Amino acid sequence: MGVLDVLGGAGDWLADGANWSGENGVWHRLGEHVYVSAIALAIACAVALPAGLWLGHIGRGGAFAVNLSNAGRAVPVFAVLALFMVSPLRSAGYLPTVAALVLFALPPLLTNAYVGVREVDRSVVEAARGMGMSGGQLFLRVELPLARPLVMTGLRSAAVQVIATATIAAMVGQGGLGRIITAGFNTYNTPQVVAGALLVAALALLVEGVLVAADRLFPRPAAR
Repeated sequence: MGVLDVLGGAGDWLADGANWSGENGVWHRLGEHVYVSAIALAIACAVALPAGLWLGHIGRGGAFAVNLSNAGRAVPVFAVLALFMVSPLRSAGYLPTVAALVLFALPPLLTNAYVGVREVDRSVVEAARGMGMSGGQLFLRVELPLARPLVMTGLRSAAVQVIATATIAAMVGQGGLGRIITAGFNTYNTPQVVAGALLVAALALLVEGVLVAADRLFPRPAAR
């Protein structure tokens, strides 16, 4: 089967309404994928962003935290997920998948938050201190607004990575769009595999686009 035949078959699979309905349909699997990804990303943001921003503000301990989180990139996410699945957590629904994805999302969020604050022009920071700003005012009015571009870049990177990586949940019997891909592999249906991959890619691009639009929608507050 040639490339064009596979792409055509993937288009036919996606155009078939029967593949979109039911428990194994695209809409149901998409809902599972978004649910798991959103929870994992929210938890990672709640942990990494405050820590990264605060460490960047005080200028101590950040390098160690960033290096420690980056070391997590070397740990295969599937290995972490498989470990959770053979632990007492295996009967906890999506919890193992969420835990593995959180570990995967932490590095870009923490690193960009920390670096974003630390790379704020020191002359601007000193000028703000000279104007009598407190530590909290300095952080909220100067450092955070100027660090926002890097923080948003880290958020977009983490979101795309989580959405793409969530497909491996299907390999340990969890839900999500990965189930469409694994079902295609199991039945030697290459167009279905490609269709599933296209759906994951489209979701990742859509989420990144939404985050870019949201960032542009709200004006960046000027440092003052």
